[in-house]
Order: sequence, then C-alpha cells, then structure tokens
Amino acid sequence: MEEKEKRNTGDITEEKEEGQGIARQEEHKKKKKKDDATEELKRVLAEKEEVIKSLQEKMLYLQAEFENYKKLKIKERQDTLKFGNEVLIKELLPVLDNLEMALDHTAKTEDYKGIYEGVRITFNEFLKVLEKAGVTRIEAAGKKFDPNLHEAFYQEEKEDLEPDTVLSEFQKGYLLNDRLVRPARVVVSKKPEIQ
Repeated sequence: MEEKEKRNTGDITEEKEEGQGIARQEEHKKKKKKDDATEELKRVLAEKEEVIKSLQEKMLYLQAEFENYKKLKIKERQDTLKFGNEVLIKELLPVLDNLEMALDHTAKTEDYKGIYEGVRITFNEFLKVLEKAGVTRIEAAGKKFDPNLHEAFYQEEKEDLEPDTVLSEFQKGYLLNDRLVRPARVVVSKKPEIQ
C-alpha cells in the first residue's frame, strides 16, 4: 500500500509539474500575445502620429495660403477704391479740355454767342459721359413733389396749380444706377392761405 501511495504521490507530482509546465506555456503565450498587442498598438500609434503631423502641416499651409489670399483681396479692394473711377475720369478729360479751350477763346474774342454755343456743346458732352457711367438727371419741374427725389427749398402760393407741384429747380438732382446721389432742390406750390 505504501508503494501504491508513493506511486499516486509520484503521479500527482508529475501531474502538478505537467500542469505547471502547461500553465507556464499558457502564461508565455499570453505574455507573447500581450507583447504582440503592445507592439501593434505602438505601430498604430506611430501611424496616427504621422497622420496628425501631416494634417498639422497641411493646416499651417492652408492657413498661410488663406492669409495671403486675404491680403491679396484687401489690396485688390483698395486698388478698386483708389482707381475705380479711372474709366470715368478718362472720359471726362476731353470735356475738361473743351472747357479750357472755351476759356482760352473767351479771352481772345467778344463773340458771346459763340462762347455760349461752345459751352452748351461741352455741357451736353459732359452729360453724355455721365449717362454712360449710369448717372441720370431727375426731371422735377411740373411734376408732383416726391420727398424721395426732391428737397423742398421753399413753398410758393399758387392758385392755378395743384398743391405739392414742383414749380422750378434751384439745383438739379441726380441718380446713379437708380440710386439717389443728390436730390433736386425745388420750389413747391401750395394753396394760398385764406385771409
């Protein structure tokens, strides 16, 4: 029986050692899997860091490009404001030349009718240039007073006219592409006060 117990004890010891060997192998496998997983995570992390670095560089590049674009647009806007009227000015220069010639002619002659005609032609040329630029005159005389287009200079009593009719203009009004630039300064009729 003793022998039987020894064998059983030996078997148990062997089994224990075998179990420990298997446990060590399992542990070793787990450790290896853990190490492999750690390596994989490190590799994925390194890839992600590269992507982040690349995106940061792109963002900085785009930010610099956008700043340059803003500066360019500001310069273009300033140039537009500064030189926007260049075409109009070029068209007005011949009108200025004609007025200068009219003044030179006035100093050399007493032909007032010719001077008047020259100034009238220059005036009409000037109006044509303004019309090309989108400027139109507000015709007010004889029309109903419109506070959106007219500025009443004073009122005059008139029995034969309907109240709020424009009698005359002190200063012409102008529109630029249908936007009011300057209202016409006008004299407006009103009903006579009964005394």
